[in-house]
Amino acid sequence: MMKNPKPLKMLKLFSAAFAASLLISSSAFAAEDCPRGDLDERYCDADEDLIADVPTDESKWLDPDTLIFAYTPVEDPAVYKKAWADFITHMEKTTGKKVMFFPVQSNAAEIEAMRSGRLHVAGFNTGSNPLAVNCAGFRPFTIMAKEDGSFGYEMEIITYPGSGIEKVEDIKGKTLAFTSPTSNSGFKAPSAILKSEFNMIAEKDFTPAFSGKHDNSILGVANKDYPAASIANSVRDRMVKRDVIKADQIKTIYKSQTFPTTAFGHVYNLKPELAEKVKESFISFPWDKADGTPSSLKVEFSKSKEGQFIPITYQKEWSVIRSIDKANDVSYACK
Repeated sequence: MMKNPKPLKMLKLFSAAFAASLLISSSAFAAEDCPRGDLDERYCDADEDLIADVPTDESKWLDPDTLIFAYTPVEDPAVYKKAWADFITHMEKTTGKKVMFFPVQSNAAEIEAMRSGRLHVAGFNTGSNPLAVNCAGFRPFTIMAKEDGSFGYEMEIITYPGSGIEKVEDIKGKTLAFTSPTSNSGFKAPSAILKSEFNMIAEKDFTPAFSGKHDNSILGVANKDYPAASIANSVRDRMVKRDVIKADQIKTIYKSQTFPTTAFGHVYNLKPELAEKVKESFISFPWDKADGTPSSLKVEFSKSKEGQFIPITYQKEWSVIRSIDKANDVSYACK
C-alpha cells in the first residue's frame, strides 16, 4: 500500500506548501510567455510543480458566497450526497461560507464545471485528475487514507462464476466492460495492461463496452449482463458492504498494483485565504461526532477502511498515472 505522513503534522505541511506556492506564484511574469508544461494556456506553472499557479492578479480570485463541492461520480450521486453531509456542515463552519453538494453525473461534466468557474472544491477520480489539473486548474492537496496512512486501490478485472472465463486470455472474442475513457481503473490502466502484458487490444481481440460508472459495471457482471469488466476494487468493496451485491456473485481474474484514489482540492483561483480554510476543513474534519457516533463520511468510507485525510502532491503521487497515460498516448489537450 502507498503510505504518507500521519495527520499530526498535516496542518503545518499544508500551510507550508500553500505559503510556498503563493510566494513562487507571486513572481511577476507575462501571461503570454509564462511556463506551463502540459497546462492549458490560461494557466501558468512558475514553480514547476505541474499544477496551475495562484493568479497574481487579485481581480481573478474567486470569493463566492456559496462554495460548490462535488465528489467524483463513481456511483449513484444520491449515495454520496448523504455520505458527505456531515463534512459539508463542517466545511461551512470552517470557511464561514454556505456549501452546496453538486451531484455530477460524469467526469467530463465535473471537469467542465470547474473549468467554467462553477465548481470550487472537488474530489476527482484517479484517471480524470490529470485532465482536471491541466484543463480546469484543479489544485489537489489531499487524499483519503486508512488509519495506518496507506491509501489507494487496485484495478481488478472481474467476471461471474460460470462465465467460462478463468483467466484474462479467456476474454478474447468476448465483451469487456469499461466505465469511461477518463477512468484509470475503468479504462486507462486495463487498456495499458492488456496491451503490454497480454498483447490484447480492444476491437481487435475483444469487444469494449462502456457502462458509464463502476457500479454499473459491477452490477452488470453480477447480473450476467457483461461477461467481464475492469473496476476499482474499493467501489466493489463498498457495494458488498451495503449489500448491493453479494461477494460470491463475482470473481477476480486479475489484480493490478496499487493506484492512488480520489484526490481532493480546489480551483486554482480561489481566494488564497478561502483556499486555506478549505484545506483546513479537510485536515480538521472529525470523523466521529462529539457524542462518539461515526460521521456520515465515516459510515460510508469505513466500508473501504478509510478514515482520515492526508497530504499528497500531484507531481509525486500521480506519476504512475501520467506514465499510464503516456503508454496509452493520452493527450491532455483541452477542448
